[in-house]
Amino acid sequence: MLVDRAEIYVRGGNGGHGCVSFRREKFTPQGGPDGGDGGNGGSVFVEATPGVDTLLDFAGRHHWVAENGRPGEGRLRHGRNGADLRIKLPPGTLVYDRQTGVQIKDLAHPADCACVARGGKGGRGNKAFATATHQAPREAGPAEPGEERWLRLELKLIADVGVVGLPNAGKSTLLSRLSRARPKIADYPFTTLEPQLGIVELSDDRRFVVADIPGLIQGAHEGAGLGHEFLRHIERTLVLLHLIDVGNEDGGLPPVRAYHTIRDELRRHSSLLAGKPELIVANKIDLIGGTETARRLARELGREVVPISAATGRGLGVMRERLWSLLSEGRREQGASPGSSV
Repeated sequence: MLVDRAEIYVRGGNGGHGCVSFRREKFTPQGGPDGGDGGNGGSVFVEATPGVDTLLDFAGRHHWVAENGRPGEGRLRHGRNGADLRIKLPPGTLVYDRQTGVQIKDLAHPADCACVARGGKGGRGNKAFATATHQAPREAGPAEPGEERWLRLELKLIADVGVVGLPNAGKSTLLSRLSRARPKIADYPFTTLEPQLGIVELSDDRRFVVADIPGLIQGAHEGAGLGHEFLRHIERTLVLLHLIDVGNEDGGLPPVRAYHTIRDELRRHSSLLAGKPELIVANKIDLIGGTETARRLARELGREVVPISAATGRGLGVMRERLWSLLSEGRREQGASPGSSV
């Protein structure tokens, strides 16, 4: 189960108290103060960890507290520092302060890390307060409490290609043919209830990640259907694969209208998302009239349309190479190599 939102409470460890102590040894009747300082409290860090794919661990555990520092002791012994707490999050997680709404960190890449709650400093022992005129201090510095706050976590999956389209356009079937992902496939709308990821392998060790989200319908930006809940998962993608069903023109929206319906929902959700490079793919050309409908769609849109059949595999090789070309262009603009998100 994909859990992509969570709220957690984090608190750094409290500092340890300073010690009030005096040296008492034989032959040293006036040894003076020897109280040690308290240890610092541990801090709380969040870090992007490969292999962690969901926020499920935070659905049932909401409080994350680092270890407190230990108090100082006599003979100038410093209290032990509290251990830091490192919270492992999926790469692609956005971390917000729940109260202010300010984004603290975007954990976009593996090993990205941020401190979200610093531990308190330990108090000073009475040795630190000794002076020439105050040689027997009986006070110690106060320990500082650790920082605390509530965080809001939002996961945006990291993928190269995002697949969009109306329900029953064949997105799940296409993902299963392109990769080893095994999404649920059925002949009714909204088979996909949560985003699915798959790795597409090409020749010469080339690969890229595809994300499939639930189908969009008109009004998705206002909460209709399921896809609007997961549109943020394809905001990080470089390329959109717009899949259109051209084999069921009589029973559903005409392909050109289906195309504009999805484009309108993308624009209403985010201008950044709508502005991404797009490959238009006409699916189900194996059905009667599908190939001709795909040609007519290309003429009406005045755009390149790649005809495929996800069920039979026809045209998938051309589509893969076309996607790779678009990804290569996008990666060059960003100064990275294609497939670097895998």
